[in-house]
Amino acid sequence: MGGLSCFAEAPLGLLDHGPGELRDRHCHDDAFVAVVLEGGYQEAGDEGRWNVRPGDALIHHAFESHLDRFEAKGARVLVLSLPAKLAATTRLRGRVADPDRLVRLAERDGVAASAHFADLFVAAPPTALDWPDMLADDLRRLDPFALSDWAEEKGVRAETLSRGFRSAYGCTPKSYRANVRARAAFAAARMGDEPFVEIAHRLHFTDQSHMTHAVAALTGAPPGWWRQRQMDTRQG
Repeated sequence: MGGLSCFAEAPLGLLDHGPGELRDRHCHDDAFVAVVLEGGYQEAGDEGRWNVRPGDALIHHAFESHLDRFEAKGARVLVLSLPAKLAATTRLRGRVADPDRLVRLAERDGVAASAHFADLFVAAPPTALDWPDMLADDLRRLDPFALSDWAEEKGVRAETLSRGFRSAYGCTPKSYRANVRARAAFAAARMGDEPFVEIAHRLHFTDQSHMTHAVAALTGAPPGWWRQRQMDTRQG
């Protein structure tokens, strides 16, 4: 969706990112957490934009898209699977008190390290950096509004709105809103029994077919497949 590069899974373990490295907007199929050990970077994605430093941690849910801009000295990051305890959390940025202990534990037992992360994680309040973050926040609410009206209200030149947002988030506002809407439909299909036609109406899709196409384009499978898989998991 929107020219994203999708990866089958996040590479768990220690990752080293080079000086000034840029990872264009992409998505991971699975959920994971990233703990910054050294250096720092800026991440801009479906859930917001943050500048992170050693000790900071970011939670990523399935099929979330983001880009990463690494500092001049690069960064070292520990990637763990998302613990079940935090699977439904909406607090996506925080800190951990002893990241080095997490590293030592992950070297022996990644599952245990993931569980320990849930005990260490202390959520931090979201912060807006500038107008692209304000726009992203409004787009995540999924209430319909005209971008031209938003630009006029906020005093942003209409001709710079798309260019400025793309510079910050790696996609246009329209594509961002479509991606967020598809993820919301995916979550609704998996987590409840709300009729698909009602989900489509609530999330302002043109119709159920439009929603089905959007979810399939993002995740590789239609909403019905995800709901059946969730039902099978619960029954199992």
